[in-house]
Amino acid sequence: MKTGEIYSAAQLVEYVNDIGFLPLLGSGVAGFSAEEAVSDDCRYVVFPDGGWDWPLWKWKGEVVTDGGCVYGKFFGGKAGFISLQWWPDFCNYRRGSRQQIEEGSVEEAIVATLASRGSMIARELRAACGFTGPKMRGRFDAYVNRLQMACRLVTEDFVYPTDKHGREYGWGWSLLTTPERLYGHEVCRADRTPKESLTRMLHHLEKVLPEASQSQLLKLLK
Repeated sequence: MKTGEIYSAAQLVEYVNDIGFLPLLGSGVAGFSAEEAVSDDCRYVVFPDGGWDWPLWKWKGEVVTDGGCVYGKFFGGKAGFISLQWWPDFCNYRRGSRQQIEEGSVEEAIVATLASRGSMIARELRAACGFTGPKMRGRFDAYVNRLQMACRLVTEDFVYPTDKHGREYGWGWSLLTTPERLYGHEVCRADRTPKESLTRMLHHLEKVLPEASQSQLLKLLK
């Protein structure tokens, strides 16, 4: 595992493609996160005047759009990257091990909306699906998070508000879409059973993370 050795978005892309899976922040396995892999200079820092800088956070869009890595809330509801090489198995296992989307459900409406309209930030998607009443944001976000964990939704890019000078600011919003729209249907399929995909991923991660227990690895993948 690399610790403090990554200094650019391009190096992060190379690392994700090399190991296949990489949570953005702490994963419960020592050293196994983008946060731990980047140089100290690229980690979150707060300045005396209240400003902040976080190069790793700013790289996310470049890693997804230029590097071709899949990004979403895949690890225990927390964000991370998956290489396109491993996405078919990850998608195959996650979709096969979770309850299928039911006809007429909110999940079906969310996926259908994105499939027809392209990509949207959560606020726009929430309105398009009719979740406009009080206390609807939390409920809707829970549906979106579950769909990401089930590999039904991914992040296409990130959108940032701009100030009067045209400068981006803030944490930004994920531009959500379906993986089929972004990568194609074939990339979301694997010619094996979900269980076989899980076994294949476990064998790979056992080589990448030899000090991690099988329960830790299963927790990451499930």
